[in-house]
Amino acid sequence: MAIKLAVAALILLVVLGAFIATRPDRFTIERNAQVHASPDVVFAMINDLRQFDGWSPYRFEMAPGLSKSFEGPATGQGASYTWEGGSKAGSGRMTIVESRPSERVALKLEFFKPFAATNQTVFTLAPVEGGTRVSWRMEGENTLMGKAFSLVMNMDTMLGKDFEKGLANLDAAARSGTQAASQSAQVGTATPASAL
Repeated sequence: MAIKLAVAALILLVVLGAFIATRPDRFTIERNAQVHASPDVVFAMINDLRQFDGWSPYRFEMAPGLSKSFEGPATGQGASYTWEGGSKAGSGRMTIVESRPSERVALKLEFFKPFAATNQTVFTLAPVEGGTRVSWRMEGENTLMGKAFSLVMNMDTMLGKDFEKGLANLDAAARSGTQAASQSAQVGTATPASAL
């Protein structure tokens, strides 16, 4: 009886492994939203990784022992942001690999912990009436672990919600920055009382 159970379990594992192997080798997740600010304002926020925590859905401030570091230029191609945050935030690095003003920012996204993976993330900007249409796209290789995980969790739904939240945060941050700049300009151009 024990031999039959062992054989059945082995057959089940082989069938499951074969099914997992048929899952797609690559994945793509993309979300789009309108941000109520000009492409140059939105580009400046994405192209500066030091501003990432101001709108990202992945805020790790509460992760115990979180450390962050920035390397390379302040903005644009070659700028990188590395984080180490234990079990809650894991560890990884983002590096800007392409930067086209007011049009596109592409990043190499490397995860070191809790699992190793390298993905490409691209932000594409297009001017529209009332602001900027922002596309946030991530693609990468579907590892064996990723394929197995996709059997129980829809990655597009899970990460797509994060992208939607991040784009909403980006819109709020851009609006806030635009309003502050507008108010500052109004104060600067106001007629001084002494001139009246």
